[in-house]
Amino acid sequence: MGWGSRISVDDARDHLKAYLAAGGDFVDTAHGYADGASEEALGAMLGDLVPRDRLVICTKAGISRQSGARVIDTSRRTLMAQLETSLLRLGTPYVDLWLVHAWSDETSVEETLSALEWAATSGRARYVGVSNYSGWQAAHASTLLSGLRIPMVANEVEYSLLNRIPEDELVAAGQALGFGLLPWSPLGRGVLTGKYRNDMSCARTASGERFGLAGVDLTEESAQIVDAVAIAARGMNVSPAEIALAWVRDRPGVVAPIVGIRTAAQMGTALASEHLELPPELVQALNDVSD
Repeated sequence: MGWGSRISVDDARDHLKAYLAAGGDFVDTAHGYADGASEEALGAMLGDLVPRDRLVICTKAGISRQSGARVIDTSRRTLMAQLETSLLRLGTPYVDLWLVHAWSDETSVEETLSALEWAATSGRARYVGVSNYSGWQAAHASTLLSGLRIPMVANEVEYSLLNRIPEDELVAAGQALGFGLLPWSPLGRGVLTGKYRNDMSCARTASGERFGLAGVDLTEESAQIVDAVAIAARGMNVSPAEIALAWVRDRPGVVAPIVGIRTAAQMGTALASEHLELPPELVQALNDVSD
């Protein structure tokens, strides 16, 4: 999300190198990230740092910024134009996964999904899906796409110990209809790393400014969740971030948590979480405190 803006292209290259060396292959970006600089940065590395067929590239369309304001437009015209632009930036004739970045009441779902059908049948996208869709929205979209013989394979949503809303409907819908969950902000917008433990008041501001969305709901209960993660981390001699990532990684229906990396240290933490197996009793304790 920050490649080409908060994160320099050189640093992004180093991050991708470390990720590839560890066996990673899935990279998530979007038409609107860093006003296009994110896709351009990734495109500059294809063929140079990594062969195109070595990566599973996911990008999204439907959200952009106009005059500094966040605009959601999921019309067929806009989605098609944004995908064409994304492919030019990435320097590839296709992406492995293309997602509608958000639901919009301003455009009929049939029109929105017609763009996904076009992308899949034209070969511009190997697979298609959605992002930030609720349970009923995802189920409706999946059912309509199924009628077109186009599988909906993914829904990218916020999911963490601080936000378990996907468990209300999405997990069951995904398991029934065959789409996986890609959790964004699996670290609760940074809160679950413990960096705000001594001053939880600043987390709302930091999260809100970074994402342009409402910050984490900082209640007494959320503070207890952060404390529980920190206690678990001490007990297993790992970082709180590793605990939080391992927890969401192993949730039913989850394909892969999407982690925003800003530093080499954060990359090391994210990669280390892949080797961490949480004891069942610890998982149950985290479930209980965050339910």
